[in-house]
Amino acid sequence: MATKAANPELANAEDDGELVDRLPAMDPFQTGHIRHIENIAHQLPNDWAHMGTRFSWQENFEAFRYQLAYMAYALGLAHFHRLPAASGYFRKSFDRLVEKMLLPDVWYFWRETSRGGGGANLDAPRGEGTVNPVDRDNIMFSAYVQSMSAMYDYLFDDPKYREPGALTFKFDPILFRFDERRDFVYDEESLNEHLYWRMVESGYLGIACEPFCTFQICQQPAILGFRFHDFMKGTDRADEVTAGFERAWADFGHFDEEGRYNTFVRTHVGEVMPNIFGPWSDGWLGALLNMWKPEMVKEHYPRQIARWVQELPDGTAYVPPVSLTGEEDISGGSALDFGFCCMWASEVGDAELLGRFLAYADNHMSPAWEKGGYYYPRNDRFEDEDGHVVMVSPCSGNALLPYARLNVPDGLWGLYNKPWGKEHFAEPLISEISDNVDVLRARYLPDYKKLVFTLAPREDRDGEARLTIANAWGGGREDWTLSLNGREVASWRDGEIRATGLRAERRDGALDLGCARDGRADFVLSWD
Repeated sequence: MATKAANPELANAEDDGELVDRLPAMDPFQTGHIRHIENIAHQLPNDWAHMGTRFSWQENFEAFRYQLAYMAYALGLAHFHRLPAASGYFRKSFDRLVEKMLLPDVWYFWRETSRGGGGANLDAPRGEGTVNPVDRDNIMFSAYVQSMSAMYDYLFDDPKYREPGALTFKFDPILFRFDERRDFVYDEESLNEHLYWRMVESGYLGIACEPFCTFQICQQPAILGFRFHDFMKGTDRADEVTAGFERAWADFGHFDEEGRYNTFVRTHVGEVMPNIFGPWSDGWLGALLNMWKPEMVKEHYPRQIARWVQELPDGTAYVPPVSLTGEEDISGGSALDFGFCCMWASEVGDAELLGRFLAYADNHMSPAWEKGGYYYPRNDRFEDEDGHVVMVSPCSGNALLPYARLNVPDGLWGLYNKPWGKEHFAEPLISEISDNVDVLRARYLPDYKKLVFTLAPREDRDGEARLTIANAWGGGREDWTLSLNGREVASWRDGEIRATGLRAERRDGALDLGCARDGRADFVLSWD
């Protein structure tokens, strides 16, 4: 959070207007990505508009689970780093994304995948399958449910997913296996505990994705989930697991002979599989591993990324999909190569390359505005008439490119290593806000005793802007003044609110505000 010490650039601000101007604001594209994720999150259950892929069965890396998870991570990073005092702007959408992860459309693929024996160099023994999507293996799903629910709890100080049965997977077919209907009942705590002991039982090598196939990448979301639980419970499981992970993977190595990240271990034969998959494997793991091994990631990043990047005369750059078959009809994760490399560049702080990547996407990947949201629609075509690669997977267009634009350098590292304390939730923050305005700034400056926030009207919505500021009273904060675009519009003095041109009401320790949506509005709430 911004203070004089943490933000020395604010120290000499002469007035509130200058203070506001020095705090960065969300740009229209970042705001548009948040709106698009909100639009998807609030679709009716089992409405997967914009999320359908070229592949059936939810088996590959474009599946619903990855889209939902990285949309949630994108919101979490934007809240933590860019709008820390605007929990109400993100909470409902994040919550809806967690709820969607529980729908059978997302996880029922596991009934068949759990039998093993798959292709794509897996070649694992076949066995009895299971419907329960988190009981064994399938860390490529269970870790996202675990980390998303824990991130929600941590960022929004809301323990709803700790309630018994809060994470329940319902197997409830209508016309078959009627006698085997059942609920697989978990909650945030029990799922975290289950995955931790599975990790221990593996010798910390990790939990398998498909049977007998343990990926480096897919352990990282679980480690992130352990870290959130450590923050909230005072434990140190993330440190324990990462230390064990290092020991276990020392037998195989993080890198293959060409300096790319090894992808997975075939545990039934003790064989490590190198990166035969292309850019997405390096980009995905590099982006996630940076949260706890940044020195290693940054040391290898320049040489790794240089292998994949293609530059254009106009100054933009992209990563073309790498086909494993030599055909333009790309399969597997290849359509995600560009998206994961954007995410990777954003995390390691390669702002120059990320800017060129996003410029390429904006120029050649047919970005669209819909219901106020900005995204890159699915495109199965490999290239256009001018030879520009235009292929876009829904995971890239809905989640990975927005993630890259909303993230900050070392964003995941900061989330992992610089936690909020409980004092954050006792500070003034926007806990609720109507859906007809965007939040461009929201930061509490404790050294100044000021809450600075900027709102902008959504063109596709009507009505009065309404918001609730929690903790407006207490903690040494009593008398206050609210200014709008430099003009005082409300105050609290002698136990009474006086307001001009807007509605201001006290509700317990919170301040409810209502105002007309007359354009961009810079607010400063200052305590004496």
